[in-house]
Amino acid sequence: METPVEIDFHGIAAAPWLQELLNERVRELETRYERITSCRVVLTGPGNRHRSGGLYDVRIHLALPDGREVAVDRIDHGDERYSDIRFAINDTFKRARRRLQDQARRLQGQTKHHEPQPSGTVARLDPSGTHGFIATSDGREIYFHRNSVLSDAFGRLKPGSRVTFAEEAGEKGPQASTVRLAGKA
Repeated sequence: METPVEIDFHGIAAAPWLQELLNERVRELETRYERITSCRVVLTGPGNRHRSGGLYDVRIHLALPDGREVAVDRIDHGDERYSDIRFAINDTFKRARRRLQDQARRLQGQTKHHEPQPSGTVARLDPSGTHGFIATSDGREIYFHRNSVLSDAFGRLKPGSRVTFAEEAGEKGPQASTVRLAGKA
């Protein structure tokens, strides 16, 4: 971390064990993502306020590279478990860990990558009008049924039509489902 951890106590004494517990939780966050540039933790003790009386409030603000931030600062004050200081700290840091992991994935560009749908050309259509075969780029022919063709486009298909499809295992070998007309040949 580029700057020291800031820990503020409001309405509660800064006991050494409490300070060590908070520092330990921050170190755990750093093991998840070591590029945290700064961290601020605010621990507010239970007060006599009507809405949150008897409950601890823990707020965490993490600064990350490129101006990104992770903040956990809105807690449901109706959760009576927050009357236990250890639970309040652990639960809030658990929320911060999940949000930090999400931000870390975004910063590292780890998004779901979908493989492109396979494509091919209609090799032949059965004269009965119930099915056909797709020629793939690797030289195979894959069966498809007219019900697998999207947008009622089976009637517009002809040999040489470009299509995309999803391949799956059928009773007699591979077959195409979700066949989509890609354009005219």
